[in-house]
Amino acid sequence: MSDAVLVDTKAGVTTVRLNRPPLNTFDDGLRQELSEAIRPLADDDSVGAVVLAGNDRAFAAGADLKQLVTMNYEQISVWNRALQRVFTEIAQLPMPVVAAVDGYALGGGLELALAADFRILGANAQLALPEVQLGILPGAGGVQRLRRLVGASRAKELLMSGRRVSAEEAVDIGLAERVVPGAELLSTAQEFAATLAGGPRFALRAIKEAVDLGEDSSLAAGLALDRNLLAGLFATADREIGMASFLEHGPGRATFGRGEESA
Repeated sequence: MSDAVLVDTKAGVTTVRLNRPPLNTFDDGLRQELSEAIRPLADDDSVGAVVLAGNDRAFAAGADLKQLVTMNYEQISVWNRALQRVFTEIAQLPMPVVAAVDGYALGGGLELALAADFRILGANAQLALPEVQLGILPGAGGVQRLRRLVGASRAKELLMSGRRVSAEEAVDIGLAERVVPGAELLSTAQEFAATLAGGPRFALRAIKEAVDLGEDSSLAAGLALDRNLLAGLFATADREIGMASFLEHGPGRATFGRGEESA
C-alpha cells in the first residue's frame, strides 16, 4: 500500500480520501487501493454513510493519460473493466455515499463522483467529461450515470462538447445538490453524512435499492419492488422504534440504533 487512499471512520461516517498528488489521477495503484478501501465497507454494519473526497486542487482529474496512451484494444478493455467495477462497487454500497468535490473532477474523477448518491461541491469545483477531446468516450460509468441524472439531451451536450461545468451550473442542471465554500466542504459533507448515518439503516438501504433498481424497471415492477421492500421493513427494530416514537413524541424525534433486524 502506498497511502494513495486514506480511510478514516468517525461516528459511523467513513471518509475515503484520494491522496495521489497533485491531481489524484487514476493509475493501477490508485484504482486498486480504492477498491481495497471500499470493498470491506459493504458488510460493515458500523458504517452508516461514506464520504468520498480529494484535495482542494482536485477531487480527481481522471485517468493517468501517460499510462492510457500506450494501451491497445485488449489492454484498455481490461483496464476500463477494472475501473468500472470499482465505481460500481461504490454505487452499490448499501449505505448513502456523499462525494465532496472541489477543484477538478474531470473524466474518471467525475465518473467517481457520479457513482455517489449525492454530490456536494466546493465553490471552485470544475466538472467535465472531456474524453471526446481525446477521440474517446467515458467508459467507467460516466455516460450512463450522467444521462440518468440530467437527461439524454443535456448529457449528449456535455459529452459531445467535453466542456467544463462550474459548481453553480452543476447544481442548476441537477448534477449536484449544493455548493459551499471550499473551506467548509469536507465538514459539510461529513455532517450531512452523519445525519444520514443516524437514520434507520434498513429503511435507508431499501430506499436506495428502490430508487436505483426501479430506475430501469417498468412502473409495475417498480411498484412491486416498493411493496416487497416495505413489507420487509416491518420486520426491523428500526420500524418499531420509529413508529413508537411517532406515537409518543410526534414526527422526527426517533433515535435509531445500529442493531440487527429483529426476529
